[in-house]
Amino acid sequence: MDNSYKDINEGSITSGDNVSFWIDSTEIIAFEKPNQDVRTDILIIGGGIAGLTTAYKLVKAGRKVVLVEDGFIGSGETGRTTAHLTNALDDRYYYLEKTFGKETASLAAQSHSAAIDEIEKIVTENQIECDFKRVNGYLFLHETDKEENLEKEFNALQNVGLETTLLDHIPSMAGGENKKSIEFKNQGQFHILHYLKGLAEAVVSLGGTIYTEAHAEDITKKGAKVNGYTFTADHIVVATNSPINDLVTMHTKQHAYRTYVIAGKIPKDSLPFSLWWDTGNMDAKWVAKPYHYVRVENFDENYDLLISGGEDHKTGQADEEDLSEISRYDKLEVWTRKNFPMLDEITYKWSGQVMEPVDSLGFMGKNPGDKNIYIITGDSGNGMTHATIGALIVSDMIQEIKNKWEEIYDPSRITFSAAGDFLKEAGNMAKQYLDWIAASDLDNVADLEAGNGGVLNVGLRKVAVYRDYDNSLKAFSAVCPHLGCIVQWNSDEKSFDCPCHGSRFAADGTVTNGPAQSNLGPIKVK
Repeated sequence: MDNSYKDINEGSITSGDNVSFWIDSTEIIAFEKPNQDVRTDILIIGGGIAGLTTAYKLVKAGRKVVLVEDGFIGSGETGRTTAHLTNALDDRYYYLEKTFGKETASLAAQSHSAAIDEIEKIVTENQIECDFKRVNGYLFLHETDKEENLEKEFNALQNVGLETTLLDHIPSMAGGENKKSIEFKNQGQFHILHYLKGLAEAVVSLGGTIYTEAHAEDITKKGAKVNGYTFTADHIVVATNSPINDLVTMHTKQHAYRTYVIAGKIPKDSLPFSLWWDTGNMDAKWVAKPYHYVRVENFDENYDLLISGGEDHKTGQADEEDLSEISRYDKLEVWTRKNFPMLDEITYKWSGQVMEPVDSLGFMGKNPGDKNIYIITGDSGNGMTHATIGALIVSDMIQEIKNKWEEIYDPSRITFSAAGDFLKEAGNMAKQYLDWIAASDLDNVADLEAGNGGVLNVGLRKVAVYRDYDNSLKAFSAVCPHLGCIVQWNSDEKSFDCPCHGSRFAADGTVTNGPAQSNLGPIKVK
């Protein structure tokens, strides 16, 4: 592998300006770039946990696999996770029971438990040093939620057979006395980039091929164009957080949210290795209610790292709450220090993208209308386990093995009982097209400071502009090449984000998140 930083495009190391703890503490995981046409049995697009786990399962089964990653391994949303491994879903089990019935809710619980087991098995089989641990998790009420909902969730958990206990306190949390929580046994955590490094090495040692800095586009049932070369395959797996092979269908069924993370040192062993989650802000305007999630990670001999996340909003729509992206870290820090006062100064901050399905279950299996193209998406805040479930389902389908979770995660499903949320999200998405006639957020590029961007009206055109730190000006079409929404400037991650379907572009116009496949069109600046 080559860990050189030479000739690296913006967005190749990570899909934003901020660097997560995982990326900062891991060498770049790079392989060769494509240099010729390729023929294979299975082509996997995406080098995160979904794509690599699928590749691992299939090469172990003796299949010929080629994986391509636009940046480097883990440079997408997998590298911006907080790496909770849990069967405690952020969409409540009582909701799944009501929406799908007890049998489907039980299958969902089984699948997430099995995903944690699968990760532990892969770690053991390949002796991956990724600090994997089994830990307990604690779900407690957000101040806007009702105690009856916690009890309702506990009853649903008994129905689906998960090992849980209703406690009269929140363990190890300041002010947690006399506040109920649900304890989830046998959850997990790990260092995600160290896990991916071991997984990638296992794929290659078993005969698989991995290409990095390999941009896939023009995906069809025959394969894809990768850096201009023709890659042909019998099966194509799109594991890119948001599918880049589909223009419309899947993007009406799920919606992109941004979530925020801070991390800081705490004295060694001042907290047990555990997971904590609140039930979410019931007063939030979003369909997917933002919640807080916390865990502890090894740091050095004297300190552990406390990692805390939350303050979500729909991608490209932070201004809907009059709360900027950057100020969300401050709000998250206030909440975290109140509940975990041993937190030292903040060492890391970053944000990530979460795909929220309208009915709470991920989409893993055959892409609607296709016989040999598969997708893994809809992580819904449980990306590590959802991605692993997707890998198990898709690898079984390719091998023509019936998987017992295949139907509940079928991307072609239509859930009529979730129609209300579907209409709310569809209305929000349609509203974003009004940006075509809205005033620009910039009056003149002369007002633009170095390291900042914005959208400018130039006649009838919408132009995205960015002033680099050397004071040079870059300009692009502000029209997202996916379905024509107007991108918004994200001052925190220094990116242009699409408020309709979550496509994101680096400050140089390079696409870093699908569903868009191509960059923002450059415009010459006078």
